[in-house]
Order: sequence, then structure tokens, then C-alpha cells
Amino acid sequence: EAVPRCVKLLSVDPANYPDAPREGIRRVLEAATGVPHPRGERLNSSRIEWIRMGTTVATNALLERDGARTALLVSKGFADVLHIGSQARPDIFDLRVRCPGVLYEAVVEVDERVVLAKSEPPGEESAARRGLRRVRGETGEQVLIEREPDLDALRGKLAALRASGVEAVAVVLMHAYTYRQHEEAVAALAREVGFAQVTTSSSTLPMVKLVPRGYTATADAYLTPHIKAYLASFVAGFDDDISKVEISFMQSDGGLAPADSFCGFRAVLSGPAGGYIGYAKTAHTPGGPPVIGFD
Repeated sequence: EAVPRCVKLLSVDPANYPDAPREGIRRVLEAATGVPHPRGERLNSSRIEWIRMGTTVATNALLERDGARTALLVSKGFADVLHIGSQARPDIFDLRVRCPGVLYEAVVEVDERVVLAKSEPPGEESAARRGLRRVRGETGEQVLIEREPDLDALRGKLAALRASGVEAVAVVLMHAYTYRQHEEAVAALAREVGFAQVTTSSSTLPMVKLVPRGYTATADAYLTPHIKAYLASFVAGFDDDISKVEISFMQSDGGLAPADSFCGFRAVLSGPAGGYIGYAKTAHTPGGPPVIGFD
């Protein structure tokens, strides 16, 4: 029968170990098997069935504004849409309203346009006569393609961004929640130009509202490179058998995601969510007294 073991370590202690979760696993393996696992050597993972963990890597990068250098690619005419936001004010009578900062450092407007096809009023020239292509979106809505993305014009702008050191891009186009083809074409071009991290709003949060969809996409582009770098560093400390181990990470919603699909926007509250669920599972008994946790 398995015996639970608890190890408490400092999150950062470079004088003693390079990675706290991996050091915790090393100590548990030694205690459980009685076999030495020397510090500084790759861990033998043959006795590990699965690893489930939460991380504050994304949380800290967001709080400290230490994410990847990111650019926003948005439909022409909407360069300031995420800066303007929803105009929501936590304190409606505050005379010194401070506009929240954004996670991207550059904006490139994509010359494209998709509009929803609505019933045309009498006397208005029909979409067909204007030469607009009508297609059925993923939500069942009819959309009109007014302009395809001008990829030739966009290529030079993306190349200049990449040359300047920008690492990641978020692609946020109008009505991409139902018609994602324009975002996918722009994303393919960005990868071709050399961006390793390309996030499309239609793949992260395919919802109607442009602003929350854009916030989610930019957060993902900004944070995912840090998540991938951390995962690579964590796995590098194990032997080759780690590929046979089921590694899952806590998401912000409290669910688990496989390591290969764990990304920035899913990881913002990974650590807090893991702490909350772990605390609730270990400290609270159904029907027992209420408990309060402090972190």
C-alpha cells in the first residue's frame, strides 16, 4: 500500500538545487526506495508512474512583466482596441483613473476585413453585386469576406519585428470566433518568418467579444515561451524514461492538462489553483468544521 510522503522545500534555493519540484521528487524517491539518487545527476524515472504539479512560473512572469517580447497583429483600424479595453472602472468615482498596461510592445494592423452578413435593407446594393464572398462560419452565422489578408504587405512588417527581437505574436482579427481562416493564414506567415510562438485568438478563446478574446491571446503569447522553457528545464533533469511518465500540470480552472498542451493562458493561476485544491483535499472533512488557509 502506498504511503503518502510530504516534502517542503524553498521554491528557489540555487545553492542546494536547481529546481524545487525535481528536488522534492528526488528526496521522495530516496525515502521510498532506499536507493540513493545523487543530487546533480539525472533522476532515474523508471519507478515514477505519473507526476502532477502546479507552477507559479506564469503567475510570476505576469506580475513581474517578465514574459516574452510580444507583438499584436490585429485587424486594420483596431490598433488601440486592447489598450482602450472595455472601459470598465473598478471605482466609478475615481478621479485618477489609471489605464492598465498591455503585454505587447508593438502593434501591426492586418489589412483584412470580415463582417457579419445581415439582412440587407431595401435599396441597398447586394453583397453579391458588390463582389463579396458569402460563407458560413463555424457558429452557423453567415459572414461576408470584404478583404482577404494582404500577406505580401504583412511579410515585410513581420520580418522587421522579428529582426528587432520580438519573440511572440498574438493574432486577433475581427469575427475570428466564427471565421478563423484569416487568422490561420496570418499565423502561418508569422511562423514562416521565424516566430516560435504564435497564438491565434480563435484557437485560445473562440468567443464573440474581441476584447476578452484579444486579452487571452496576448497573455498566451506573452507567457507560453516561459512555460515551454520551464518544462524543458524540468524534464531535462530526468533520464530518458521520463518520456514514459504521465506528466500533468494544474490549470487555472483546477483541472489537469498534459504537459505538451500546457500553455500560458491556462497557467496564470496554476499554482494558486493547485494549492487551493490540495488544501481542500487534505484539510477539509465533509461535515467537519470550516477551515481557513493562508499562503
